[in-house]
Amino acid sequence: MLVDSHCHLDRLDLAAHDGSLDAALDAARQRGVGHFLCIGVSADNAADVKALAERYADVDCSVGIHPLDVQPDATPALDWLLRELDHPRVVAIGETGLDYHYEPQAAEVQQASFRLHLEAAQQTGKPVIIHTRGARADTLALLRDAALPQAGVLHCFTEDWDMAKTALDMGYYISLSGIVTFRNADALRDVASKVPADRLLVETDSPYLAPIPYRGKPNLPQYVREVAEFLAMLRGESYERFAEQTTENFKRLFPLAHVRAVSA
Repeated sequence: MLVDSHCHLDRLDLAAHDGSLDAALDAARQRGVGHFLCIGVSADNAADVKALAERYADVDCSVGIHPLDVQPDATPALDWLLRELDHPRVVAIGETGLDYHYEPQAAEVQQASFRLHLEAAQQTGKPVIIHTRGARADTLALLRDAALPQAGVLHCFTEDWDMAKTALDMGYYISLSGIVTFRNADALRDVASKVPADRLLVETDSPYLAPIPYRGKPNLPQYVREVAEFLAMLRGESYERFAEQTTENFKRLFPLAHVRAVSA
């Protein structure tokens, strides 16, 4: 089986499935996807992702504030985050992190929010899902300062091997999306070939970043199969072993996830 370790089920474009999330998830299941992690990005969608995780046995969720959703005049409250995390289907914190690509002027408030999420990780022991773009040095510095006892993941990784190796050395996992299939992603493919097998995850980040041959179209969880097949080929592994390994990695990183074996 395969796990889509990062998807936004509450934001999918469901036109290809006649508006039905049930049909979209069934399409993924028919392609061997046995579990989905639905990601929180704001206070507004925390209830939505929890409701989806309660509705589907093979969906878990995370709760957090995306760096581009942090309000410029206020960081999220730690008490709020801890309350949201105290739910049996919330298995992770985030996504959180830093994104200076679009909002370099918001660095200070993003850092404050990121620190708050890292503090919540210290208190709960739940892993952190990290978004980082254009903020390599600050991201690594804050992770180093936090020195979390449990691992987290740098999701939809697009940086170079030096950053990946530094994060790996601190105990973090690397998750790759459909970007790795893009024509201009040679540097990322170099990273993908070097990440240790036991520290790699695969994701869609749907509805964003559909892999080749669907680039430019709405992404769907079923397309995690294309990402996994591409990565297996790139790494010289069988698809079956790659799917098995990344599922094992997911369960190790997210021990509270309700991952069940699925029949072939």
